Amino acid sequence: MVDWKSPNAIARDGVAFLKLVHVLLGIYCWEFVISLGFDWKYLSGRRRMRWPLVFYFLNRYMMLFCLVGITVALDVTTEINCQVLYVFNQLMGNMTIGLVSINLSIRTMAVWGQKWYIVGPLIVIILGHWSILLRGVQVRAEWNPLAGCIITDTKPKIISTTFIYSMCFDFVVLCLTAIKLHTSSAAGRSKIGSLIFHDGLVYFIVAFLANMVAVVFLILDLNPVMSIIAALPAAVASTIVTCRAIRRLANFTSVGAEVYQGSSQNQSINASKGSPGPTISLGRTRPGPTGGVHIQMQSYERYDSSDDHQHQIPVQEFKSHLAI
Repeated sequence: MVDWKSPNAIARDGVAFLKLVHVLLGIYCWEFVISLGFDWKYLSGRRRMRWPLVFYFLNRYMMLFCLVGITVALDVTTEINCQVLYVFNQLMGNMTIGLVSINLSIRTMAVWGQKWYIVGPLIVIILGHWSILLRGVQVRAEWNPLAGCIITDTKPKIISTTFIYSMCFDFVVLCLTAIKLHTSSAAGRSKIGSLIFHDGLVYFIVAFLANMVAVVFLILDLNPVMSIIAALPAAVASTIVTCRAIRRLANFTSVGAEVYQGSSQNQSINASKGSPGPTISLGRTRPGPTGGVHIQMQSYERYDSSDDHQHQIPVQEFKSHLAI
């Protein structure tokens, strides 16, 4: 039977972790470079920066800092303060996990039209999430002349609690989004409604599987290296999928977002005698200076001409603004 806590086993696992980190850094750098054009549009002022994108940029760049910091800690050949470096790395990693959930929560809040009974509980859940994340920054590392910076102690119970909390949080966000898009039938049938739901579903599947593997290793607690070896891939996978979902939604206007437009935009619902029902005009928007994606369904009126009098029948009202 393998003695996972023996020095030889820890050294072997450390080599495996080193190679894994370099692979993850390469994958993330590739993802980072191919999407720099999106960042540049906002950083250069070509598209207006909206406040939800602040969390997107923090999520994206903190993940990069975390990977670079861990790579430095594993590759360094001269003595450094390993404790400070690893605290920085874990702080960046934990904040990345929290920002992923915030980015998805903002989408859900917007879909629900910023309703207080949705925004309030989500904010409470976010605060609870961050309290656990900040509490979990308790890694211990030291300099070893033969192996460089090595992790000597972790808090697997706190870290596993963080991942389990994140999985439950993501499931709540997915359910809230699905419920709103399902109950708002017109939004659910629209392309942008399908985009929001499908991206959220893909994220949940990827994040759930990655986090589940991380939780298994944390619960097993084989040794300090094996306890966290799956945590970094989970954070990287969640960040990549979330950032892609945000970019896809923001870029939706480049191919034409569906907008349910009211009479203020010179669009109307025409119903004539004998017609089967209302026809809703779907317009295409072009990228504007705000760079926003709007989902808007206003109250319209359908006229029933079965007799000489016209009866007004309201259509369900749904209005949400995704300010990204």
